[in-house]
Amino acid sequence: MEYKVGDLVRSKHQDEEIIFKIEKIENGEYYIKGLEYRLAATASAEDLIHHDEETREDEYYKEAENYINLERNNFFYLPGKILHIDGDKDYLARCMHFYKEAKLDVKGLYIDEKDIPKQIKQLINQYRPDILVITGHDEFYDNHQYKNNSSFVNSVKKAREMEKAQDKLIIIAGACQSNFIDLIKAGANFASSPKGLNIHALDPAIVATLVSFSSRNEDIDLLEILNKTKYRTDGMGGIITKGTMYVGYPK
Repeated sequence: MEYKVGDLVRSKHQDEEIIFKIEKIENGEYYIKGLEYRLAATASAEDLIHHDEETREDEYYKEAENYINLERNNFFYLPGKILHIDGDKDYLARCMHFYKEAKLDVKGLYIDEKDIPKQIKQLINQYRPDILVITGHDEFYDNHQYKNNSSFVNSVKKAREMEKAQDKLIIIAGACQSNFIDLIKAGANFASSPKGLNIHALDPAIVATLVSFSSRNEDIDLLEILNKTKYRTDGMGGIITKGTMYVGYPK
């Protein structure tokens, strides 16, 4: 079967439930990207299966309000500031739409994964976030190598040079199949992927949103936050820390 750029396909060498879009074709090699998952890969025509079914938006991720539970009385809320750095323009746009639904003021930047470590210190100094998201694409290869894990790890390490206290700068890092242990050791509060799974495109934004709406005076409910993501504690993990939101009275 012939394929062209823009076709929706599945891959025999990936989870066949994942729908990919063909982004580029070069020298008989197909560059494919997950529609819902932060996974980019290459494949041959023989590896691909044409996807003919109607593609629907994942219902689980449609409404940001599903994730926010605030008392609607005379209290007012000042959520933590988020800087979201993403190695994929399409996923960044989806995350920014999600933040907008949650009525959060978020700075979103598209930066290629390999370039994030070079810019991270200047960006933290410029935007002074309470929460830093560093995500994009990743992939684990058979030779025990990762596509972008080292970029994420180096970015986290450089961010921690700017702010060592993990209660003062919450870092959410990684993408599909990233090395969870490496990211946590580098200083991330939350990271993917404890079981090496493919995470949903919105998982980092969901974690960031829930931390942003968690009180500065209390420990976050770690399991509740992780269980809001697609594959729960298999896809995302983290440490208990304080939230980033101020609560005031009266409204």
